[in-house]
Amino acid sequence: MTKEEKIAAFDPNGVGTGEGLFGLPFTPDDAELIVIPVPWEVTVSYRGGAALGPQTVQEASTQVDLFETSIPDAWKLGIALEPANEQWAATAAALRADAVRYIEWLSAGEPDDHVPEFDALPARINEEGEKLRAWLKKRATDYLDSGRLVAVLGGDHSTPLGLMEALAVRYDEGEGFGILQIDAHADLREAYEGFRYSHASIMYNALELKQVKKLVQVGIRDVCEAEAKLAQDANGRVSVFYDGYLQEERLNGKSWKKMCKKIVSQLPLHVYVSFDIDGLDPKLCPGTGTPVPGGLEFEQACYLIKFLVRSGRRIIGFDLCEVAPGTDPDWNGSVGARLLYKLCNWMAVSQGKLTTTEF
Repeated sequence: MTKEEKIAAFDPNGVGTGEGLFGLPFTPDDAELIVIPVPWEVTVSYRGGAALGPQTVQEASTQVDLFETSIPDAWKLGIALEPANEQWAATAAALRADAVRYIEWLSAGEPDDHVPEFDALPARINEEGEKLRAWLKKRATDYLDSGRLVAVLGGDHSTPLGLMEALAVRYDEGEGFGILQIDAHADLREAYEGFRYSHASIMYNALELKQVKKLVQVGIRDVCEAEAKLAQDANGRVSVFYDGYLQEERLNGKSWKKMCKKIVSQLPLHVYVSFDIDGLDPKLCPGTGTPVPGGLEFEQACYLIKFLVRSGRRIIGFDLCEVAPGTDPDWNGSVGARLLYKLCNWMAVSQGKLTTTEF
């Protein structure tokens, strides 16, 4: 059945069938936007569960109503979730068990009792992280070469580096691209706990790409001194909008619209959006691995994304990471799925593949 035939036969007002992401009838063969799931959480340093993020979001996604008031026929774009790679899930689970013991040993101050297997463990995990990065870069490149839009659904926040690298090849000339990061954490640690591809190091690694001309961080409220210094010493390449600053501005009467204008003005034409769900208020994502008080409300986050698109900037790719089922997978998955749908649709609007009545 062709994509057009699927659209004609599909009832967007009907019950979600569970046959595709958001209950849609599309597959990676005919979808315009491909979401690549990466069930990986080897280096998470507090609570686990992020590896189950893609499954949790997928299961909740059929409950998302497809009608977008300001984006007519948004569902017709064609969004599909690539089948999960079971090999990476198994590798992550095996490595995670060893990493947990190693992190506990580090947290105990590296007790004197020598653990021989720990000597080579960081290098082994780094090697697998490198393989994951290369695999994702190749998968993303194949889809991008076919003219599709690509997003990553983590997994922990280390997972999208391969997509960023695939995009860097395409934006190597001229202005490159910027990253809009919505997060509770700066993720600017160099090889945190000895892991080069740590979830706490994703933006440090992203800044290694010369094509990344600007990193704008929003909602940051848990940061170490070294990260703050790195941002401060980056000669304007990194702008941090700490959550405390944003909340204080709001309490002083400044509108969210004005704050969004200030945030977006820091970004170039082409923008990659990196969304760690703990950037939201933790009441919206209680299962996430490292929740922090404060953060954005759901509609604040959506408004910021819309404001970015309204400014004429183009979203060239995005990730949504750190969704975890926690003790209430229905709630965590529900919020994650709805956020994913918004990100997909507004990226398509920014690329001219969907139209909006808002502007």
